[in-house]
Amino acid sequence: MMHAPGFLAIVNDAKTRIRQMNIEEYAAFQAAGTPHILIDTREESEFAAGHAAGAVHLSKGIIERDIEAKVPDHHAALVLYCGGGFRSALVADNLQKMGYTNCISLDGGWRAWTEKGLAVEK
Repeated sequence: MMHAPGFLAIVNDAKTRIRQMNIEEYAAFQAAGTPHILIDTREESEFAAGHAAGAVHLSKGIIERDIEAKVPDHHAALVLYCGGGFRSALVADNLQKMGYTNCISLDGGWRAWTEKGLAVEK
């Protein structure tokens, strides 16, 4: 997908302040049993069409409003994903501004997840 230059500029700016991991790093993270909450930040229709097994849905449009009720622990490990790692980077940046200290954006997102053949649910 071709993204607009302005969107890419804010994503790239956010990526200077956040932690990212690729799908291989996530698979190892998960296999090691590292406690975390996997959050799908895509739109509701995207989530309904298929999502990572065990993921919680909090779309980019509402996550800042609802995160504190769903995840009151500001030190919990949050692995955020979207379609490719752009929206989740923006979300990670905003959650850090809200005081969440362990936000990780999954680089490659849903695309990488399905290419890797990791478990999905509908």
